[in-house]
Amino acid sequence: MTRLRIVALACLLLLTFFAAGQNATPLKAQISAKARAIQDSAIIIDTHADTPQRFVDENFDIGSSDPNDVGHISLDKAQRGNLGAEFFSIWVEPESNQGHFAKRTLDLIDSVYEQAAHHPDRMIMAFSPADIERAHKEHKLAALMGIEGGHSIENDIRLLRDYYRLGVRYMTLTWSNTNEWGDSSGDIDDPKVQHHNGLTDFGKQVVLEMNRLGMIVDISHVSDKTFWDTIATTKAPVIASHSSARALTNAPRNMTDEMLQAMAKNGGVVDVNFYSGFVDADYRKASEPINKQANEAVKAYVDKMKAEGKPVPYTEIDRIQREYANKIPRPPFKSLIDHFDHIVKVAGIDHVGLGSDFDGVFGQTPQGMDSAADLPKITQALLDRGYSADDIKKILGGNVLRVFREVERVSREMQGQSR
Repeated sequence: MTRLRIVALACLLLLTFFAAGQNATPLKAQISAKARAIQDSAIIIDTHADTPQRFVDENFDIGSSDPNDVGHISLDKAQRGNLGAEFFSIWVEPESNQGHFAKRTLDLIDSVYEQAAHHPDRMIMAFSPADIERAHKEHKLAALMGIEGGHSIENDIRLLRDYYRLGVRYMTLTWSNTNEWGDSSGDIDDPKVQHHNGLTDFGKQVVLEMNRLGMIVDISHVSDKTFWDTIATTKAPVIASHSSARALTNAPRNMTDEMLQAMAKNGGVVDVNFYSGFVDADYRKASEPINKQANEAVKAYVDKMKAEGKPVPYTEIDRIQREYANKIPRPPFKSLIDHFDHIVKVAGIDHVGLGSDFDGVFGQTPQGMDSAADLPKITQALLDRGYSADDIKKILGGNVLRVFREVERVSREMQGQSR
């Protein structure tokens, strides 16, 4: 065999190895000049990232340039993907924070402010559509906040108002846990949990007070009945900050076609979740036995720590869960784009956006979607499917901006009526 043939064969073997890799990028990974132009000119808004957990528990610096960091969000990655605004999730794990939900909420809020303070040349706190637009002009990341789970208000409407004053601009009515005033999709089939048949009267009061304040109502995570109660109660458009289409992937967190149509009528936006278990039915099926093993491993770890009288850090639980999740091959990038397509067909182009769940689903996104730096691939894929530049810009952030403005308008109207 000649030296030239040996080199050629080696190259072929290397190409085959990389193409077969679990983390292979989409075949059309190259971003065209047209797609890049759309990406660079758009105001790109992602409505859900769990990075504050890293700020508090790992002392993670969003300005980090560590090439080995497995996280989805950093200022460098955001810049490469032209991410303009991020709603950082203020999520309080309900089991380990019993009795001090508000304290953990405040710690997480503080962590976002601290990151912005440490990087004023690249990141600013934002509280309105105008702030997002100003950050875009200054080429800085607009940092917004959304509370993930109504248990954070500890059943106190005054605390809700305080969170708004601190800059929180949306709240997910429930997380995976049913709270005292709203049912969650996460435990709706658990007979040990006391449910309410949707929203209680206090829950409806919370929705209306959010409308009055100008805080966006988020219906990701809620039960189906809670969704319909919310739609019937709210005076402003709502969002699903990180949910996908149930017709394609039968997950309770995802939205039925009837719900998608109701969101269109409401004027709201469904922000597609990037988690593989919500966008690919085959992945979801494969994950069921793995999730069971992961839950058993987590329980064993928690029991061990409690028996030793030690605290249970959520970061370690998350590490165990990721270790098991990484055993499942990631689905193709196409699965993610199919959900954008489906929601557009059912609800319309004005009612879909980005709700990545970045830093909440480490290693569990479709092939090629490894961080915020990969957002241009969505633009390219939508362009390949025939979407116009204007429609792509709506999906990337224009639709969320419209809802935000309308929520503010309703707030001004309600506050004017209350005087």
